[in-house]
Amino acid sequence: MEKAFHLILASASPRRRQLLAAAGVPFEVIVPNIPEPDDVMNHLPPGQQAESLAYFKAREVWDQHPTRWVLGADTIVALGNQVLGKPRDEAHARQMLSLLSGSRHAVITGVTLLGPLGRRLIASDVTYITMKKMSPADIDAYIASREWVGKAGAYAIQENGELIIEGISGSYSNVVGLPLERLRAELERWDSAAK
Repeated sequence: MEKAFHLILASASPRRRQLLAAAGVPFEVIVPNIPEPDDVMNHLPPGQQAESLAYFKAREVWDQHPTRWVLGADTIVALGNQVLGKPRDEAHARQMLSLLSGSRHAVITGVTLLGPLGRRLIASDVTYITMKKMSPADIDAYIASREWVGKAGAYAIQENGELIIEGISGSYSNVVGLPLERLRAELERWDSAAK
């Protein structure tokens, strides 16, 4: 599997790098040179938005390396059909956390794997998070921690998530940024088929 699936990770996310490294998947990083669109895909359901963003990232890198395996991913937070991306500033983060307080919401990671001869996988994985009810003071304290910066939904599960998260149903790694269980199963299936 290692030789066939030495991946290019099309992502600037240090969390995705850590997840792949911990899983023992060999990879290198090439950051895609595309801006993340703001509201152009709001007409799509949340899962399709995550998948589309993952595809755009992977495709931009794969076009330059079509004989390689390229992995793109994008994680979003969805409260019903409302998608919460990365907050612009503290006020936006406070607004998101206030909205998520006491909620059960979805964290969706879209994944695209593009390979030689046009092989591809486009999928998404969903994990449900139950957020604690937070007071304005709780939200202010979390804002002060700066853990919301660059995080979809204005929070991270892996740092001090236990302070604001009551429960999780589904893949933990999916919330961090990659559904490793699903990705590993797909890589093993494709590697077996290639032999």
